[in-house]
Amino acid sequence: MYRFPACLLAILALCGFRPAPPLPPPMPVALSLVDRDSGEEATPYLHRGQQWVAGTPGHRYAVRLRNLSGERVLVVLSVDGVNAISGQTAAPDQAGYVLEPWQDSEITGWRKSSAEVAQFVFTDRGDSYASRTGRPADVGVVGIAVFAEARPLPIAAAPAPRPAPLRAQDARAGRAMDAPASAAAAAGRERQQLGTGHGGREASASHATVFERASHAPIQVTQVRYDTRARLARLGIVPGQRRDSTPRAFPGGFVPDPPPRWR
Repeated sequence: MYRFPACLLAILALCGFRPAPPLPPPMPVALSLVDRDSGEEATPYLHRGQQWVAGTPGHRYAVRLRNLSGERVLVVLSVDGVNAISGQTAAPDQAGYVLEPWQDSEITGWRKSSAEVAQFVFTDRGDSYASRTGRPADVGVVGIAVFAEARPLPIAAAPAPRPAPLRAQDARAGRAMDAPASAAAAAGRERQQLGTGHGGREASASHATVFERASHAPIQVTQVRYDTRARLARLGIVPGQRRDSTPRAFPGGFVPDPPPRWR
């Protein structure tokens, strides 16, 4: 279990489950991607019920998580279908980050230890961490499963309603996870270009904490798809660049910088 001293993040210690009142906000955690090289938060585009953002090959990025509630929550983070803490094929019941009330934090990479992460970096799909570990099917999606924290039961409380069988709760969670995936499959057939690579290591201190989930099923499942701007333009998700067709005597300007890796 790990906690970031600066932003009080922590990795889940799986304990028992106890019923708890739902959090006030219907969507307690806001998810976005931040380009660390440009310093800009990626603009989301809604397309056929899914959020998409454009990424720049070679740029480092962070997953920004904002707790919009006054309660602690657990956030299980999936990048390209891989748990960003454990490296397992992602599932909602795995380890995650704990956000304090109203906390705003950025996750900058794959957790390697309590002191380091390997940077998230936009790279070619085939060079993504998921592809290199034999799991390319979900490259191009970042998602979160959010859990409320259990509260102590009152001493003289009436018996709580009997929870639905675990299998039924899992099925509901599964449907929430799978619904957007089916809509994304068609776009995926046009060949995903970007993935998330296993970049250079950087310091990211963390430590353990305890978090007891209020339920087996997450109270929120959110995902964001990403790819190159060129591909998103071809799919009609973002507007393409429009060129001025008016002829000009001197269309050039000053000498531009060479492209990357120019010799």
